[in-house]
Amino acid sequence: MGNSALKAHLETAQKTGVFQLTGKGLTEFPEDLQKLASNLRTIDLSNNKIELLPPLIGKFSFLKSLALNNNKLTALPEELCKLKKLETLHLNGNHLRQLPAAFGQLSALKTLSLSGNQLRTVPTQLSGLRHLDVVDLSKNQIQNVPDTVGELQAIELNLNQNQISQISVQISHCPRLKVLRLEENCLELSMLPQSILSDSQISLLAVEGNLFEIKKLRELDGYDKYMERFTATKKKFA
Repeated sequence: MGNSALKAHLETAQKTGVFQLTGKGLTEFPEDLQKLASNLRTIDLSNNKIELLPPLIGKFSFLKSLALNNNKLTALPEELCKLKKLETLHLNGNHLRQLPAAFGQLSALKTLSLSGNQLRTVPTQLSGLRHLDVVDLSKNQIQNVPDTVGELQAIELNLNQNQISQISVQISHCPRLKVLRLEENCLELSMLPQSILSDSQISLLAVEGNLFEIKKLRELDGYDKYMERFTATKKKFA
């Protein structure tokens, strides 16, 4: 992509606060964006070939939305965690194995998409995020859901298409969790905490494609209680 094209994009971004440059084969984060560090509210660099997010990302202190879907990122810089206004972060289809240690400092974060990466566990850093609504960790390599999940504030947690065979009973203590997606994992029925049914806020539990028949779920203690929540929620949205 020529400099003149980038310049035109930068001029538009200065006026709109939005910088969008997708599917252009970019191999690196455009350094010239720094000039707009105090203007930009949205950056979308999805469908490129970016391997590294530079530390200068920490300068975009007004950024509300960052999308880098389908790039080649293997790690994220700690500086990303300085973005105190960031509400939406989309990093689907990269090669991420973990999140920065300070990730819990992204205090405004509401939506986090990490589908199609190489995470092996539910990152403990997510438990510190108080405004999180939706977390998508589908299509990773997660094998178990640890105790720290009990502090997760999310309303929806998507863990479809992982390799989960164990789930901490603490998941039923999530204060706001309403939607839990566990489709196409490696769960035996005995490994699904019954408290999810009997003693949680969860009103939509999606578990198709595991190592048990769905009708067996209906025989568990607490299924009636779960169905009450499920039906009440259905009515609310009907």
